[in-house]
Amino acid sequence: MSGAVAESVPIFTATSAYSLAFVLVVGVVAWTASNTLLPRTAGWKDRFTFIWLAFDAGIHFVFEGSFLWVSTFGRQANTGTGVFAEMWKEYARADARWGFADPTVVSLEILTVLGAGPICCYILKQLVQDDPARHFWIIVLSTAELYGGWMTFCPEWLTGSQYLNTSNAFHFWVYLVLMNMIWVFIPLWLMVDSYRHLAQSLRAVQKAERFKKN
Repeated sequence: MSGAVAESVPIFTATSAYSLAFVLVVGVVAWTASNTLLPRTAGWKDRFTFIWLAFDAGIHFVFEGSFLWVSTFGRQANTGTGVFAEMWKEYARADARWGFADPTVVSLEILTVLGAGPICCYILKQLVQDDPARHFWIIVLSTAELYGGWMTFCPEWLTGSQYLNTSNAFHFWVYLVLMNMIWVFIPLWLMVDSYRHLAQSLRAVQKAERFKKN
């Protein structure tokens, strides 16, 4: 990965602090919602899935929704004002595309906010109702999340990572690596787990139908 020209900015700023605080608040809300809405008998997988999806929805609606607000209809974070514009200006120091409202990034975020966010909420409803059909939608959502991550970074890598700046250790490891890789590993795990549930159920149905025929 090649980096853009380094900027002489502090490793950790006040914007870094309130950005991470916002993320923490979303996580606490997700955890609280799981304790409130899920039955105490819920297994650890369902509880983890609920917390992740509630967190995922919060990030999509609040953070990425704010990105769309400052990056559409001729606006861009680099020339915007307010808390969220400042937050995205800081993220743009790691990936400049988020500052000048790169059309590909904005297009992906439109799908994320308007598509993935509502699907998260629908799966949360299914989890509360213990509806096994959620496994289909988990696979759909996970596929979309992985595709979004791929299309965010693959075109950049193929063109020499001209907009990525890896000189700031905090920006690189927290913003670029951590905040993107969790949307790779967790969706992959959820996808595999839901595939196992669906495959096991379909095989059981197939076995029962064959038994009836015999």
